[in-house]
Amino acid sequence: MITESLKNPLSLFDVRGKSALITGASGAFGRATALTLGSLGVNLTLASGSKAELDAVADECKSVGAKVELVYLRPDKLEDAEAMLAAALKAYGRLDMLVVASGFNKAGFIHEMKYEDWQSVMDANVRGEWLMAKAVGTYWIKEKIRGKMLMMSSVRGRHGNISGYTAYCASKGATDSLTRVLATEWAKHGITVNSIAPTVFRSKLTAWMYGDDELGQATKARSLSRIPLGRLGEAEDLMGMALYLLSPASDFCTGQVMYVDGGFTAG
Repeated sequence: MITESLKNPLSLFDVRGKSALITGASGAFGRATALTLGSLGVNLTLASGSKAELDAVADECKSVGAKVELVYLRPDKLEDAEAMLAAALKAYGRLDMLVVASGFNKAGFIHEMKYEDWQSVMDANVRGEWLMAKAVGTYWIKEKIRGKMLMMSSVRGRHGNISGYTAYCASKGATDSLTRVLATEWAKHGITVNSIAPTVFRSKLTAWMYGDDELGQATKARSLSRIPLGRLGEAEDLMGMALYLLSPASDFCTGQVMYVDGGFTAG
């Protein structure tokens, strides 16, 4: 017997009419995800602490026909996460997808780094994920919604870095672990949880590696030497994986850290 999805495989990627909440929507990954989902008919709730940048992303999403609700917040505390969820529910009546794309890095060797700087990275990259998961997961479980959560990890959750990444690598290792434990905890509710782990890709955080200064060029060359495909990533390189993980195509995929890294972790 040929199932309906085998007759029309592209139907597995149909996300029209769904509702998505994206934190860090003014960043490279958040923006690209918003544009991708918005162009495919997903109703968007976009959150960021940067009003001007978020407004610009919203205008881009509206230009491809998306409905957009804006929340000028970062997930710094549970009340912020709950306010984002409330905005999505008020605008669209339900929430089907959660994308936690907010994040931060402050490099520094451990013998020179202030504890407060290390904690700021952990708060932005881990606490925010946990708070969003608590707020939205509570809603999904109560309303019996088979939601999909997507987080942003990195190859640095698996590999160290000589450039003072004790905070960033630790935070992304925590993201990987949170991905797996939430997936197992929520599986009985039909909720999937996955992460995308890229190598270096073009964003505000990595802009210095795309410049002409000596440090940027040296760091870029070192990164390229580890990537078999021979180039750094672009946000668009992540969108196919994001769509897969947020669509019905991935209903049997959960607890996975999906490396989109040009072969970095293969060698």
